[in-house]
Amino acid sequence: MTTDATEAWQQWHDKRVETVSAPYGPLALTATHWLPDQPEGRLPGIPGTWVADGEGVVLTAAETDGLTVDGQPFAGEVRLAADPGPEADSRVALARKRLFVLVREGVWGVRVYDPESGTRRAFKGVEATSYDPRWSVPGRFTPYDGTRTVRVGNADGRERGLALAGELAFTLAGRELTLRVAQQGDGRLWAVFADATSGDSSYRFRFLYPAAPDTEGRTTVDFNRAQLPPCAFADHFVCPFPPPGNTLDAAIEAGERALS
Repeated sequence: MTTDATEAWQQWHDKRVETVSAPYGPLALTATHWLPDQPEGRLPGIPGTWVADGEGVVLTAAETDGLTVDGQPFAGEVRLAADPGPEADSRVALARKRLFVLVREGVWGVRVYDPESGTRRAFKGVEATSYDPRWSVPGRFTPYDGTRTVRVGNADGRERGLALAGELAFTLAGRELTLRVAQQGDGRLWAVFADATSGDSSYRFRFLYPAAPDTEGRTTVDFNRAQLPPCAFADHFVCPFPPPGNTLDAAIEAGERALS
């Protein structure tokens, strides 16, 4: 069983490295421009004008700007909604760069992904602790009566809401611990947490994605698969910091720790 789990973890780790180092993965992000910060609609190093207008962004460009929309040379005006992802499929491009439209709490922005980014070229890997079954334990999810939204700081220095769905309880090395978690559309849980290694032998906080709980709330809390947040790979992400209660005083010496 341990051998199978070790092999599954290695496959997970290899896939993670492949994903983060992909041409339009997180290492390729070179800028996030919030449109309210650009009152003239001009983005540094990006042609055209980009103006938030109600429920979207209006892009105006000339043919000489060199932009493409839906793979075709673009001139004129087009209204853009938020790109659903993946980033490689964003509607607007400038040569190999992808210009990804996003919205956060009603604020519109444009992200620039460049496969030639210096960060991506310099990438050597992700430091991760080898699989250890001691870090994989049963957990029980208890949902709240409705979603609770808390305001937390984000990696870009702004504060945003983080919607929490409930609490995940588990026992680790004889200690009863709890994390406040969000729940995604597919049922998986999402925890933003820090621990006694954060900012020392591991990144300042990490993400964990336990499987969707069963009908009795049971799932597995596997810290072997704790992973670095996107902002560990590029400074232009807006990762939320751990909410109150999610800074564990235990040392979680497992999972992804830092960039190599």
